[in-house]
Amino acid sequence: MVKTFKRNVMKMFRELLVYHHSSLEYRAKILTLMISANGEICECEKQKLKEIAYSIYGDDQDRAELLIDTVNEYHMKITTNNGLNFEHLIQLVQKETKEVKRFCKKIDMAYLMQLHECMDNEDDILFQKRIIEFLQNLKDECKV
Repeated sequence: MVKTFKRNVMKMFRELLVYHHSSLEYRAKILTLMISANGEICECEKQKLKEIAYSIYGDDQDRAELLIDTVNEYHMKITTNNGLNFEHLIQLVQKETKEVKRFCKKIDMAYLMQLHECMDNEDDILFQKRIIEFLQNLKDECKV
């Protein structure tokens, strides 16, 4: 009960309560791009997302859970058309990457490829490859 309350408060006020919340949200946006490519989150993607979150924030379980919650929140906004759509998310990622150069380091292709392994539909595979190419290009632009 207390843990659920704490997680809900952290989600609602993450901009005030979470250290480097913008970094966490940027990572969540990138992961959401991959997960939301086919419009739904399958069990494989849920498991991979959990593994990725705990790999990134292994020493901070609360932060890893907050990353997962944030990805789910962004995905829900996209699927319910609640103020965010897929194209807008792509634009946000592109804008934030160009404005905050340190975010380029947050684009980890190994993690994205783990999520890519979950796809089985050819159209979804192709769409995710395009997303990966887009993110790789963003990362390469930052190095220049």
